[in-house]
Amino acid sequence: MSGPPPVCVRALVVTGFGINCEEEMAAGLRLAGAEATVAHLNELFLGRVSLADFQILALPGGFSFGDDLGSGKVLANKLRFKRCASGQVLFEAVRELLRGGGHVLGVCNGFQALVKLGLLPNVTGDYQQEVTLTRNDSGRFEDRWCEVAVHPSSRSPVLEGLGRLRLPVRHGEGKLVIRDEAVRRAIVERALSCLAYCDERGEPTQRYPENPNGAELACAALTDPSGQVFGLMPHPEAALTLYNDPAWPQLRRAGATDEEGQGLSLLRNLVRHVAERRGR
Repeated sequence: MSGPPPVCVRALVVTGFGINCEEEMAAGLRLAGAEATVAHLNELFLGRVSLADFQILALPGGFSFGDDLGSGKVLANKLRFKRCASGQVLFEAVRELLRGGGHVLGVCNGFQALVKLGLLPNVTGDYQQEVTLTRNDSGRFEDRWCEVAVHPSSRSPVLEGLGRLRLPVRHGEGKLVIRDEAVRRAIVERALSCLAYCDERGEPTQRYPENPNGAELACAALTDPSGQVFGLMPHPEAALTLYNDPAWPQLRRAGATDEEGQGLSLLRNLVRHVAERRGR
């Protein structure tokens, strides 16, 4: 006798206005078991697509609005202030998604938008901007594969069971800067800086190029206190298979046997967690 049918997890991947990683993100979520829909942000504003029909909102990487006012800033303002055809501000629909147990994922430019929207780290719970992501210390766009390590006290479901990962970064503004000591203390005490650029020993590092941007706390990812919002600078959707990695021949000779990319592990965790919550 077969078991119950799998719980359907629906993910909305937004695009438009310079976002350019939507198809890779949708492909990764599908491989992870979700039903992924790619929609232009204007379709949400016009009421043709409703966030209420989804359990995951994904903001992919790219160059929204050309990063002309700082990466993710205009996108964050659109989400916070622009009203949909229903009269509802889209940011309120995002908060309703979270209140209903949904999750928000932001990668690179999407992470920058979540930070500037106040969804991350949101230590005070009032959705005000507490950190920013600004220009890399190197003064240039960084396109490389990096080693990142999961914080041992992380409670993010996206990182459950994971330790050290190899993922690509592609950004010019990835340096995390924290507003003040109170926010910094809360981030550290709650392990909200849940993924760190690391050295060959797996220890967080400020050393370049292992840390490609000079981020405080060597931070490569943040989660909010609820664990429902997760943002990271590295691109998991660009590491869906071992063969995405330019070093795959060396990795195979060194004994790697799993052909699944390490980025897919994060997306599988997210989809599995949402499915389990929906199935309860």
